[in-house]
This record gives sequence, C-alpha cells and structure tokens, in this order.
Amino acid sequence: MRIAPDGYMTIALFSVLTIVSSFVSHWISLIFAVVLYFALWFFRDPERSPERPLKAGDFLSPADGKVVEIHEAENEYTGRAVKIGIFMNGTNVHVNRFPTKGIVEYVKYVPGKKWFAIAPKASEINERFYVGAMSEYGRFTLVQIAGIMARRIAPHVKVGDIVQSGERYGMIKLGSKVDIYLPPCIVPCVKIGDKVKAGHTIIGVMSD
Repeated sequence: MRIAPDGYMTIALFSVLTIVSSFVSHWISLIFAVVLYFALWFFRDPERSPERPLKAGDFLSPADGKVVEIHEAENEYTGRAVKIGIFMNGTNVHVNRFPTKGIVEYVKYVPGKKWFAIAPKASEINERFYVGAMSEYGRFTLVQIAGIMARRIAPHVKVGDIVQSGERYGMIKLGSKVDIYLPPCIVPCVKIGDKVKAGHTIIGVMSD
C-alpha cells in the first residue's frame, strides 16, 4: 500500500511510540498501535486510473468524496465559472489530484476559520489554498478548503509546474472540501449526491 509522503513523520512517530511503550505497558503499546493503524489507513494513497479512456475535454475529480455543490460562482483567477464542490469525510482518501493537464499559473494561500467544510460558506471563510492552471480548454481553479477537524492543508505545487491528468498535488489532513471551477467549455456530468474518486471519476466533459 502506497503512503502519502505527508504521513511519513506521523507514522514514524507512532511506530517508535508503539515499540518503546511495549517495554513499559502492553496496554499503552496497544493504544499507540491502534493510532498507528489509523494513521496508515488515513494516509493511504492508492493508485488510480480513469473510469474509462479519456476523451478531449474530460475532467477528472480532484478529490474523493461526495458532490455537495454545483452552481455558478466566481474567483479571481478563473472569473465566473461553474463550481463543483466535493466534501471529503474522515473515511475518504485525502490525496488530491489534477483534473486535466495544464500549466500552473496561480497559487494563493488564504488563512481563515475551520468551519464545517460541508457548509457552502466554508468556500469563502475557511482556511484555503487556491491553485489556478491553464489547460487547452481554458483556465480552471482548484481550492483546498480546511474543515472543522482539518489540521493542515499540504499542497505540493508552484507556479510554472506542468501537471498531468490525475497527478497528485497535495492533501488536506482530516475532513475537508475541494472546489473546482471549470473552464467555460466544460460542463458537469455529475449531480449533487454523487460519490466520486480523485483521478478516477470523470466529473466534467466538453459541452456540445
């Protein structure tokens, strides 16, 4: 099982605590072992492939979770666009991926609250990290949004990076949300309530 690099330090810490505590108390060691198991499970990073061969204009989901929003909204990089909001609960894989290939032109960190990520206003008031990229279909924006239990947004991308469809670009630790603002020529092919997987589920297609 592949583990996201963001989890290496946490897993190493609880591995050491589990081993050391075993010389003191088997019960304490068991507690640390349970936490270690949870850390391994939380930081899992399975390989993914699209649900079908990609066609021109196909956009993959940037996150695992449930579609909770589809509507027009605006941000300073993409402008007015259709936004799809995906809520990740504590059981989802939390590694985020690019929906299509492109060149990163915009990154911005915004400090904020840690309100319930499923709430629509979380996109505007919570701690969040924007990544804007230019694809052959136009500009798109990804927004990682911290939730009430999220401890840290961990992006791994910078301006000038050339990215590919399904490529990993970071994660959010514990329950959170990812918004994607689509280019004008791309329309959603999912609906509210749908379960999606990062790098696997196609959530947008070329408009007719």
